[in-house]
Amino acid sequence: MTQQPVCKRVLLKLSGEALIGDLEYGIDPQKLREIAAEISHVVSGGTELAIVVGGGNIFRGVSGASQGIDRATADYMGMLATIMNSMALQDALRKLAVDSRVQSAIHMQEICEPYIRGRAIRHLEKGRVVIFAGGTGNPFFSTDTAAALRALEIGAEWLLMAKKKYDGVYDADPELDPHARLIERITHREALERGLRVMDSTALSLCMDNRLPIMVFNMSVPENIRRVLRGERVGTIVMNDEEERGEQ
Repeated sequence: MTQQPVCKRVLLKLSGEALIGDLEYGIDPQKLREIAAEISHVVSGGTELAIVVGGGNIFRGVSGASQGIDRATADYMGMLATIMNSMALQDALRKLAVDSRVQSAIHMQEICEPYIRGRAIRHLEKGRVVIFAGGTGNPFFSTDTAAALRALEIGAEWLLMAKKKYDGVYDADPELDPHARLIERITHREALERGLRVMDSTALSLCMDNRLPIMVFNMSVPENIRRVLRGERVGTIVMNDEEERGEQ
């Protein structure tokens, strides 16, 4: 018998890099199909799923600004990249007969819906995957912040942070320190104080202030999303002190 998911509604944050696969940039069709297949399994199991996709595989606002492009302009270019990724993910889901909607914070009525909170919730209640594109619609805010904001707006129980190659949050940068150790549980406040790479500080503060728990895990491991939703210990749990004591 299929185990029931422990969460009814979650938001999944996918980095744009998760779509690259073995390419240097852009979208790897095989990786896109794998992610869509995992999402299909999750939805068929009864979980209401919303998704925020980054745009770093196509264009990243911060790197664009470092190359001399005005920061606000660069951020808007990054938002357009997230819309491209969202459309690609929707197309992959459609091929698996998974009903989905793309809602953009930047209005593009010819290709996707505008972001409307009530409509997004209604889609979720009907079993549709909702893909939030265009970040927050404002420059100087990351897609991490967009994910935290949308998760709170739709009443998600968890924010799932899917990483491309790391198993969770480490006590040091694993790219620089070969002895970096995986942290299984940590509070929002401690992660902020230690400057750990959970997400950007604005997004992490938003989650802390609103008691939104975060699960950070490796997207590259097959079935990891399903394992998370079955309540298995995967990656790193980030939550407030009171919530952590309540789970023990």
